This record gives sequence, C-alpha cells and structure tokens, in this order.
Amino acid sequence: MRGKRVVVMGGAGFLGSHLCEAILAQGGAAVAVDNLVTGTIANLAHLEGKPGFQFIRHDVTEPFDVPGQVDYVLNFASPASPFDYARLPIETLRVGSLGTEHGLLLALAKDAVFLQASTSEVYGDPSVHPQAESYWGNVNPVGPRSCYDEAKRYGEALVMAYHRARGAKTRMVRIFNTYGPRMRMQDGRVVPAFVSQALRNEDFTVFGDGSQTRSFCYVEDEVRGILLLAQSGEVDPVNIGNPAEFSMLQFAETVKRLTGASSKIKFMPLPKDDPKQRKPDISRAKQLLGWEPQVSHEEGLSRTIAWFKSQL
Repeated sequence: MRGKRVVVMGGAGFLGSHLCEAILAQGGAAVAVDNLVTGTIANLAHLEGKPGFQFIRHDVTEPFDVPGQVDYVLNFASPASPFDYARLPIETLRVGSLGTEHGLLLALAKDAVFLQASTSEVYGDPSVHPQAESYWGNVNPVGPRSCYDEAKRYGEALVMAYHRARGAKTRMVRIFNTYGPRMRMQDGRVVPAFVSQALRNEDFTVFGDGSQTRSFCYVEDEVRGILLLAQSGEVDPVNIGNPAEFSMLQFAETVKRLTGASSKIKFMPLPKDDPKQRKPDISRAKQLLGWEPQVSHEEGLSRTIAWFKSQL
C-alpha cells in the first residue's frame, strides 16, 4: 500500500482500525470514516497525529466525499455482532444498502478500487460443509438475524451490479469469525464473551449443547488477506478465514486453560437460526492470493487474552 491513499469506511471499528494501522505500516495513507455507533475513537487513538492518517466522523448512509486522491475504498461500515444488529436492525440494513452504494459512488468518482467486507453469514446455517464461495447459502430472510445476513447479501449483489453495469473496480471478501485486540468486551461474540468471563472467573455462557462449531482467524492474518485481495484483480468473492474448526465446548476449555480460570459452563437455549457449523474452504485464497493463516490458535488467543487483561 506504499504511496496509496485508502478510505476505510467503519475505520473506528475492530477490523477497520487494524486495517488503518496496517495501511500506515505499509507506507500508505488511511482515512477512517465512522459515525461511532459501534466503533470507538479509542481504537484509533494510537494513530492520531501519524503522517497520512485522517479521521472523518460521518454516517455513510448519507452521501460523502473525501477530497483529494483515493486509491482504495474499503467498506467495513456495519454492526457486526449479534448483540449490535439485534438492537440496530434498521441501521444495519441501511448501512448495508445505502452505505455500500455511497462507498461505490465514491470509488467510481475517484477511479478507485472498492472492496466490500461481506461475511460467512451469507451462508446462513449451512447445509454444505466446509463452505466454499460457490455455495449459495441457507438463510432465513425473515428471521432475527436476517437484518445482517440480508444486508450483506444485498451488498454483494449491489457490488456486482456496479461492477457489471458501471465498470466499478470491485473486490469482495467473505470474512469468517475474526478475533484479536480491540474487540469490545460486551459485543456478544464468543471470543470476548468467553475471555472476559474467564478473566472474571464467571461461568462460560454456552448456547445449545456446545457442539456447534466455529473457525476463528486472528486479526493479523485476516487483515493481511484482505489487503492482498484488495490489490489482486479478483472480482468474485473470496473466503478469508482460518479453517481450524472448534466446537464451543472445545473453545471454552482452551480459554479456561490459557487463563487459568475456574469457570464452569452454563448452558443456555440456542438462539433462533444460529449456525450449527461454520468452516471456510480457503482453496481460492491459497490459489489466487497465496494466503493462508500463519498465527496459531493458541498464540492468537494468548495475545487477545493479554489485551483483555490490560483493559480490565
């Protein structure tokens, strides 16, 4: 990204802030655009005053411009945890539709590459395992998770429409569960939930019987894959995630061991439409980008636990 100027929509969020940091580290300039509904300025505090960094507070569901050169527009503007999109369903749909279109219009006006952050949630509760990009998904369009799932599916359709009809230079990443420093402790996702419960010696909250699986990718690996995709010529969606698969019970035991906690497991009813299994097929990422995860699960978790300890 040396010499490139990159607009990061949702730049004050967990992934967005790590992207800004990586872009600056590679010698680029990063413009973070965020309305701070789920992001926080604290995520960017260490970048303030650095050459090439700029923060613009703006709601991307309203049109916006960024004066000057723009080489890439990365769209990470959306609530991303079940807790957030349950309390902000209309905002989630608006940012997935209007926000995505405003980012595409900015990229077209600047002749920039537009990268859409999509999600493994487009696969819904999958009937195919592992999930390859060719799988069309099993999504409930009117369920409690639909505001996020369908916003992301619509976003993908909109990106492809702008690519085909208007010649937009587009990329699409389907992100699987990502974790690391700067996650919000109370955002409802399993990594911050289990780690914060362990550090407080509280019981782990496990939904269902704990047999459902997820695949966790450390943020450093995720960001590296995203930036490789942005710089590639690949238009179709690419999975970026770690194919190492864990049940919720296995994950709880790992967190318990790494923290030394005495937490027990408290079982709760499984939320409606919660996916039973989730694992990316990363064949295309390996072939097209030469990408695969490098940070081991235990190393990534150890770094994340250390960060949460510092927050407590």
